[in-house]
Amino acid sequence: MKNLRIGVGITGSFCMFETVFCALEALHAHGAALTFVLSYHAQELASRFGTPAQFLQRMQPLSAAPPVLSIPDAEPLGPAGLLDLFLIAPCTGNTLAKLAGGITDTPVLMAAKGHLRNNKPLVLFLATNDALSANLKNIGILLNAKYITFVPFAQDAPFKKPNSLVSQANRLEETLAAAMQGEQVQPLLGGGAAGR
Repeated sequence: MKNLRIGVGITGSFCMFETVFCALEALHAHGAALTFVLSYHAQELASRFGTPAQFLQRMQPLSAAPPVLSIPDAEPLGPAGLLDLFLIAPCTGNTLAKLAGGITDTPVLMAAKGHLRNNKPLVLFLATNDALSANLKNIGILLNAKYITFVPFAQDAPFKKPNSLVSQANRLEETLAAAMQGEQVQPLLGGGAAGR
């Protein structure tokens, strides 16, 4: 991870922010240079998990650059080739569906689109309650897409939320390393405590 320039797209799966931030702090400790890009929901909505101001404060010591908060500011990331890898963590079902459909209406999606034009890896850290229902087709589309890989995922609450999938934070670093080699880390489907 040392000196790897990683863009981190933060979208609005607020319940996963603590898990994601712990994983990002480990990446930073191993020498990765992180540039944050926030969806509009991530930068505007407060929830029982915290406020945007609290999240921005937590990002600050991890950041190699000021956070990207608008589509115009996200657009140059791709053409300028500023990142080695782009990670969307957490990746909501909404972002997943838009990415599969080619919709670019948030800073995170613009950054992802610009990054993919350089034939560089885009890694998705899923956190969505409809992964095994409405969004399953979009997972299939993106699994087939060039340069897009997934952090391995599992059902986080199979009896209470049987359609929900969450990526496994303890497999993030190996996924990023594999993505830099153009590979999808395996096994992709895990069991047990997803996201933890």
